[in-house]
Amino acid sequence: QVQLVESGGGLVQTGGSLRLSCAGSGRTFSAYAMGWFRQAPGKEREFVGGIGWSGGITDYADSVKGRFTISRDNAKNTVYLQMNSLNPEDTAVYYCAASPRPRAPTAERNYLYWGQGTQVTVSS
Repeated sequence: QVQLVESGGGLVQTGGSLRLSCAGSGRTFSAYAMGWFRQAPGKEREFVGGIGWSGGITDYADSVKGRFTISRDNAKNTVYLQMNSLNPEDTAVYYCAASPRPRAPTAERNYLYWGQGTQVTVSS
């Protein structure tokens, strides 16, 4: 079992940056690929990006590619989402999730554990 807790959300102006953290419990954290998802008001939750077990492989949605960076520190059981050049379309609740696959899948059904989410609001 893995418990996930996100932090780092908040209010930021257009063009600003935020770094989200997702802290996991359990000694098997490194055995999971980690994904970041987001859900904007009135929209379905969508894949933002993910990172594989060892951190060697990252994948991103086209909408965030070049602006967001995902990393992980398995010694700290933590995965990060660095978000730069934020715009109002990035406003959403951001979730991290753990998948037993070696590479972070894009589909929600492939994730076993989810955090509660953290709100990111980008003002214009």
